Amino acid sequence: MHRIAALLLITLCTFLVLDRFEAAPFAADSWLTTGDGQQLLDKQTSTPFYDQKQDIPTIYIDKQTAYQEMEGFGAAMTGSSAYLLQHELTDQAREALFQDLFTKSGIHLSYLRHTIGASDYSVDDFGNPRSYTYADQEGPAEDPLQHFSTAPDQTVINMLKQTKENNPKLGLMGTPWTAPPWLKYGEHTWNGSYLDYTDERTYKIYADYFVRYLQAYQSEGLEIDLLSVQNEPLFATAAYPSMTMSAQEQQYFIQNFLGPKMREAGLQTSILGYDHNWENSSEYAETVLEGAYDYTAGTAFHCYAGNPEAADNLQLDHPEKGIYFTECSGGAWGEDFGDNLSWLMDQVIIGATKHYAKTVLLWNLALDESGGPTNGGCNNCRGVITVDSQTGDVTKNVEYYALGHLSKFVQPEAVRIASTDLPQLSTVAFYDEEAEEIILLAANTRKSAQTFQLADGNQYLQYTIPSQSAVTFTWKDTGK
Repeated sequence: MHRIAALLLITLCTFLVLDRFEAAPFAADSWLTTGDGQQLLDKQTSTPFYDQKQDIPTIYIDKQTAYQEMEGFGAAMTGSSAYLLQHELTDQAREALFQDLFTKSGIHLSYLRHTIGASDYSVDDFGNPRSYTYADQEGPAEDPLQHFSTAPDQTVINMLKQTKENNPKLGLMGTPWTAPPWLKYGEHTWNGSYLDYTDERTYKIYADYFVRYLQAYQSEGLEIDLLSVQNEPLFATAAYPSMTMSAQEQQYFIQNFLGPKMREAGLQTSILGYDHNWENSSEYAETVLEGAYDYTAGTAFHCYAGNPEAADNLQLDHPEKGIYFTECSGGAWGEDFGDNLSWLMDQVIIGATKHYAKTVLLWNLALDESGGPTNGGCNNCRGVITVDSQTGDVTKNVEYYALGHLSKFVQPEAVRIASTDLPQLSTVAFYDEEAEEIILLAANTRKSAQTFQLADGNQYLQYTIPSQSAVTFTWKDTGK
């Protein structure tokens, strides 16, 4: 009799435990970076959702309202970055760093941009400034690109290959700073000027140049996913490789030469127009998209003037074309970690994605302790990481953690979904259908903490975010 009673008691307790387990609230995991730098993408204790709503500011998620499909997050493998990674790190240190940068155990960057030929961050094998294109010397009339070679890019190619070993799905983008000097008007220089529009052969040769570049990288096992025709086409300088290209010229070149030539060669690379600041973008981008519609996939933007809202009208006018954010650099002009984090989150990481960007790419992946080595460009810029050229030590900068708040969690093909903002609390949310997971990033730009609740259907999570801090939440979709 006692044994029967004991069994009944055990059974009752089991049912009670199971009932409590099934009724328990679901929870979100979260990762926090604080403005004082004391927590750096650190995982927090899971936070539960409850079915009781509090009378506090609320962030609402709407999975039914979907926007752009994401393609990736990353930075630029410039010549300077590649030099530091290959020559200033041991094989063991480089592999450990690439694990941190490109795998799930780190921040899992999923996109890299590189320069087609030299930029303001291009150096030789000894770290000295070097300007070049893939065809600095003109060939004979029957083959003007006879001397074409991507050999000057070998260090960049080496590092891109190694990054893809760590993340085989890594996307790649290519952008030129200048055409070969002999294709330019007037003084044949890397620095400044523009294409020689007076010679009818110029555009045909330059289109062939792009095709050969894409095929050369393809032969190295490096498929280029995105191609922009000219970096910052509204700016040229005598200080470093550069070239101007008007909107009308870019449209003419893509529509009549580059687009048809790439299609004829069977290349699948997508062409982007513009690739310059948010400011002054609308008229330029409209000209290129409308005049070279069949050959352009979208428009690329930089952060150095204007604001991310500039992309909204383009998205409204051309919802079938993509918005891509492709360059922004931090530097010594911003020394405070919290201020830098808040600006990056508000304008770039959240700002760009909230305004339809399918990529978020920063500028140099790596620079040294002096912001170099450079080839005539910015002398106080900061990379995503800093490699000390004297010791080989690596420092992860604010840009590393800012990128990581999305790149670690939002994989390509995840879709941005609707989320509400609060005063000085910016948010962006995504749905990963394969993982059946919702991701939300919130950034507090205030100098004081904020308490809010996050709503998923009729479930509510309460959280207090410190001043000038960012937090990423992930949780399984409940279907509610």
